[in-house]
Amino acid sequence: MSDKSLTLLKEGDTATVIALHGGCGFQRRLRSVGIKEGKTVRMVASHPFSGPLVVEVDGRQITLGRGMAQRIAIVMQEQ
Repeated sequence: MSDKSLTLLKEGDTATVIALHGGCGFQRRLRSVGIKEGKTVRMVASHPFSGPLVVEVDGRQITLGRGMAQRIAIVMQEQ
């Protein structure tokens, strides 16, 4: 099974985070806002022209740049 990244989600899609691909600082930053392995995330908005993504985790909306989102591996959930 190849990892898919958070950037592949469309608005309204949900997924489970399976891995964070990055260094300690990157992982610490994401975990501090609630994004970690096993968490369910929902895509709220995907801004055009390589703009940021807005995801919801535990009822909180979090804005992520596409570079960061690209390094968050997910498994899609069935709708």
